[in-house]
Amino acid sequence: MGFHAPALKGVTDESSGFSTPRRRRTAVTFVSALTLFSLAACGTSSSGDQDPAPGSTADAATPLDPKTKLTLTIDCMPPAAKKAELKQWKEDVATFNKTYPNITIDGRSTPGQCLEPPRFTAMLKAKSQPDVFYAYFTDLDQVLDNDGAADISAYVTERTVPALADIDPDVMKVLKKDDKLYALPTSNYRMGLLINRGLFEKAGLDPDTPPSTWAEVREAADKIAGLGKSTAGFGEYSAGNTGGWHYTATVYGEGGDIVGPDGKAAFNDATGKRVAQNLYDMRWKDDSMGKTQLLKWGDLQKQMATDKLGMFLAAPDDITYMVQQLGADYANFGMGPMPGQKATLFGGNSYMIKKGISSDKIKAAVAWLDLKTLSPGKGQFEWSRTKADGLPVGLPQPAFFTGAAKEKDDKERADHATMPVENFRAFTDHPVDGKAEPPKAQEVYKVLDTVMSTILTNKNADIDKLLDTAEQQVNQVLANQ
Repeated sequence: MGFHAPALKGVTDESSGFSTPRRRRTAVTFVSALTLFSLAACGTSSSGDQDPAPGSTADAATPLDPKTKLTLTIDCMPPAAKKAELKQWKEDVATFNKTYPNITIDGRSTPGQCLEPPRFTAMLKAKSQPDVFYAYFTDLDQVLDNDGAADISAYVTERTVPALADIDPDVMKVLKKDDKLYALPTSNYRMGLLINRGLFEKAGLDPDTPPSTWAEVREAADKIAGLGKSTAGFGEYSAGNTGGWHYTATVYGEGGDIVGPDGKAAFNDATGKRVAQNLYDMRWKDDSMGKTQLLKWGDLQKQMATDKLGMFLAAPDDITYMVQQLGADYANFGMGPMPGQKATLFGGNSYMIKKGISSDKIKAAVAWLDLKTLSPGKGQFEWSRTKADGLPVGLPQPAFFTGAAKEKDDKERADHATMPVENFRAFTDHPVDGKAEPPKAQEVYKVLDTVMSTILTNKNADIDKLLDTAEQQVNQVLANQ
């Protein structure tokens, strides 16, 4: 799901320049092979030394020739308005060109947000995506339905991506279909409980130990709402598919599911009803959620940044948005694990490689992504540079490394932190297993938005009836896969 940052996607340049040295070598090798075959027929033996066929598994395992000349189109290059990010992009291109001086990185900057679902869908249908294109984790099925992404399984090894063994298996799993790899991660998130530390202290609560159960959330929300001045203790979404997204996250935290192993709706059970009832009670019995409802992404952030909201479910990068866009202070926020802690919804962003481009282009794309997004201490993980450029350091996101790569990244992130990382200790020290979003996520969330919005706006809401209806509608969505 892309709502952890505003969910909002560039044109391909099937560039010429493909009478590359590799293609010429292949042609020469073909002639040589015919010659050797003729010699062998006359009784002359020779082992032969033939280049692997382009696109074959053997070819994919062959390193990219540093002399290769081609142009690689890549979307989501930072726009001019993001001066520091664009500066870093250009620096990384220069570093890449030290190894591959004849590869041109043609970055494409998209107006507005990097990924806008309608534009992304249109791009896929028109086959106009760049060679390397940005997608949410949940976009995989849509991309494959449009025959849009290359199978990069044979190209991604510990030789081409040295940190591969230390990338979270849960993350890699969602980028695969039928055991074939179609993407590489660039960012990921796990949901947790975001708190306003200042309001916690005013309400007599300990901001270093955020609530970890919904009973504790409800109690803390009541105390924060008791501060008055139109302060809400807990906030929730219920519009623009974000309500369904958060209902899903809450159900996961309680150990439930949205879609079961049988491919059918699974939320209309004791867990799903308990989640809905708790929300109803906080809204109408405790009056701890405020009067303004039908909120979507961006609304809760504004409330919290202005000290009008005590808690809401979020990913760590919501804090960056509140600081950079709304003028808040990093020190005023903290995070705890997803209440219930049985699981937490996780999602993120990736880059896919366009189906049909040359083998050398795929190799170049993997090499670029390894440098820019997958190497501790380099690219997006060069935290000393990030700090020097005035960008935030210290949030527990991206967080897709494990093992030695994680240890290295954690240390460098802490060494160059520009915010009090101890405020996120409750979140980072109590990791909760991630659980992927349901199939047909956006359509499912749209149905569940109605459950959330009705509960939060109608004191006479019939929870059983709402869930019965939502179950039928979600099953219709799932049947159309």
